[in-house]
Amino acid sequence: MTVYCVSYDLNKTGQSYSALYDELKASPGWWHNLDSTWLVATHESADQLCDRLLRHLDQNDRLLVIKVVKPFQGFLTEKAWEWIRAHVTES
Repeated sequence: MTVYCVSYDLNKTGQSYSALYDELKASPGWWHNLDSTWLVATHESADQLCDRLLRHLDQNDRLLVIKVVKPFQGFLTEKAWEWIRAHVTES
């Protein structure tokens, strides 16, 4: 599986994005550790994942999907690093 970093700006005030969150959680694997950033493990391409998520966004929202590979670094919880080390590969 490939891991993608999914980051977004949800700009419509009062809009419920529960369908977007449910769609992200429908992926084979996911980690949500930062407010508007998810790591998603999937067999999909970046285009396929982006298309699946775009159905739940408004025209003024923004979405970024980027493949995650080693090396990586940051300031996260140990639980987050455990998920990342278990799912992110070299290529």
